[in-house]
Amino acid sequence: MANKIMLVDGMALLFRGFFATSFRGNFMRNADGVPTNGVYQFLRYFLDAAAAFEPSHVICCWDMGSKTFRTEMYDSYKGNREAPPEELIPQFDHVKLVAESLGLVNIGLANYEADDCIGTLAAVFAPEHEVIVLTGDQDMLQLVSENVHVAIMKKGIGNYDVYNQDNFFEKKGLLPEQIVDLKGLMGDSSDNYPGVKGIGEKTAFKLMQEYGTIEKLLEQLEELPKGIQTKISADLDNLHMSRDLARIRCDVDIQCTLDDAAWEHDLEIIKEKLMELQFGNLASRI
Repeated sequence: MANKIMLVDGMALLFRGFFATSFRGNFMRNADGVPTNGVYQFLRYFLDAAAAFEPSHVICCWDMGSKTFRTEMYDSYKGNREAPPEELIPQFDHVKLVAESLGLVNIGLANYEADDCIGTLAAVFAPEHEVIVLTGDQDMLQLVSENVHVAIMKKGIGNYDVYNQDNFFEKKGLLPEQIVDLKGLMGDSSDNYPGVKGIGEKTAFKLMQEYGTIEKLLEQLEELPKGIQTKISADLDNLHMSRDLARIRCDVDIQCTLDDAAWEHDLEIIKEKLMELQFGNLASRI
């Protein structure tokens, strides 16, 4: 592959960075009094990943608000989440400006999530280039394919669990395309959609291993134990809705060319930018 394109789940990195530091009351502030701890950690995560994966191109993808087509489908989608902390709110805009100052492209689309932007960009670039998705979100695993790798961030800096087409089944016991069906059955408490009432992760996993897809499962529903038959038959609407909510859209209208995403690796320029952004401590680590 001539190019390696890193698609960054920006909000995942920002939230992760904010909560990794704010529990000690360490918000950091710039000269204008704006909290910067989430932005600082975002940069630490990003720069470490850039060193580890050495991308030639980078695109940062962002959520554009809490209302999307998914909340239109199911108004309780992510409805269990608390409002962001006061100190985090100004960092939503600040982190995008910081990313832009480092020469990174920011992409976000109203009515869609960052996941959908990442899925679409992966679909666009993967036929001819290598794509690596940087995230902490296991939902992204459904995107793994021949040229799409997903790096799940683990605790600390520099710890990644990288999934690709060769190791996926060994790691998960399923195929990437089965993840959406799995979520349709078991739901997702983090995103607050139900799945089939009474079907937990263990049962859903076993059903996917045995039947492969929701369609085949429903075709052979009468083969299942009576209790599972009853649960699925009584909750088909939630099954199909949950599967649709879980599916990352890979065909949204995004305008971003390969040239747009090219990223310079001049460390001296990055250091200068970090100094300008009042992140001298981070600049000294490079």
